Amino acid sequence: MSRNRPSIIYVFADQWRAQDTGYAGNRQVRTPHLDRLAAQSVNFTHAVAGIPVCCPARACLLTGQHALTHGVFVNDVHLADDAVSMAKLYKAAGYDTAYVGKWHVDGRGRSNYIPPESRQGFDYFKALECTHDYNNSKYYDGDSDQPLTWEGYDAIEQTRDVQAFLRTRVHRDGDGKSDNPFLLVLSWGPPHAPYETAPEAYRQLYSPDDIELRPNVPPEMANEAREWIAGYYAHCTALDDCLGALLQTIEEEGLADNTIFVFTSDHGDMLGSQGEVKKQRPWEESIRVPFLLRWPQRFGLNGRQIDALLDTPDILPTLLSLCGIPTPDMVEGKDFSAAIEGGPDPSGDAALIYCPHPFGQFLRRDGGREYRGLRTRTHTYARDLDGPWLLYDNEADPFQMQNLVNRPEVESLQAELESQLQAKLDDRGDEFLPGEKYIEEWGYPLDESGTVPFRW
Repeated sequence: MSRNRPSIIYVFADQWRAQDTGYAGNRQVRTPHLDRLAAQSVNFTHAVAGIPVCCPARACLLTGQHALTHGVFVNDVHLADDAVSMAKLYKAAGYDTAYVGKWHVDGRGRSNYIPPESRQGFDYFKALECTHDYNNSKYYDGDSDQPLTWEGYDAIEQTRDVQAFLRTRVHRDGDGKSDNPFLLVLSWGPPHAPYETAPEAYRQLYSPDDIELRPNVPPEMANEAREWIAGYYAHCTALDDCLGALLQTIEEEGLADNTIFVFTSDHGDMLGSQGEVKKQRPWEESIRVPFLLRWPQRFGLNGRQIDALLDTPDILPTLLSLCGIPTPDMVEGKDFSAAIEGGPDPSGDAALIYCPHPFGQFLRRDGGREYRGLRTRTHTYARDLDGPWLLYDNEADPFQMQNLVNRPEVESLQAELESQLQAKLDDRGDEFLPGEKYIEEWGYPLDESGTVPFRW
């Protein structure tokens, strides 16, 4: 029966990289609530965003498919209304569905009303396609096409809305509200840039002068990177407080025990590492994401780490399996539920990382390129259209400062990684074509910068 199945609260931030939490070893950023959650959760220490950019990552999450299958491999294009996706599958299994925050898979304008047929099965819906104006943030509520504005800093108000949603499920007072389990997704916009717009109290916690940079930030970017990171950490701590308030409500309302609670991010942020900015890149700061999963009734509250290489398309089949819901054949991700309980890593010990078409903040003129690569437990390997590009030993060189590609001493290792990469591409039917071929295949318009314009 659906009422015995766990509810799911899935919370994810935009551009929060795995390296920037206290529990992951960052002594500068203040994340006490996340740290406590990690102590009670299954911590996927090697989770990756295989295609580390906003819209593709979100479409992969919702569908459990790879980007070249569902077609959202650049930003601001439309995920098909008839996609077999997360909320539709949970609704069919008797769940109520809710989504609050940033959506970013509609692709027909960042401030447009999103009609019900384009909400991928979510019924309770308070969302906007995309904004980074966190203190003047619009949204649409349900079926009204009139935009509303979150008061103050949007992540705080979105969290409060979710808290209210959860309270109504407990305090029914005979009003006929649903007893069904629920799938609730809370999608925060920060800590994505602009970095300097967190509430003042949080910005006061971090001074650029005190920021210790990762050693792979080049000296010429140091001052700018410190400014960015101070603001970024302010957003992170603001979100951490939101998380703490949400977790407290879950406890107070007696929902914690049989609720799968997930905290993660869509992808990371370079923040000056390797002399790079934002995402899409194959380096650690871009591809690595936090992923915590807590379900006290099944896994207890003694946190533990697993190093399985969970990728974004794997999340949907894993959650479906944990809830006892069959996974449709069109879902391409792997089920990691057995790995949580000590079974083998279904990734084959490597996650595919890729960029089908460089765009936006990864333009060709700035070094952007198509690539296909692997993140294993110990190494990162990538090639572009011209051949092998990057090879790092991430254990010996965690900041990826020595590119070993094509060196004689790693010849056999590189050949092994290349063979493993090609096997994954063959399995997906990925011919690794120039990005323009995929743009042409899907019929997407591009402006002169190689970005899909907001005119859909």
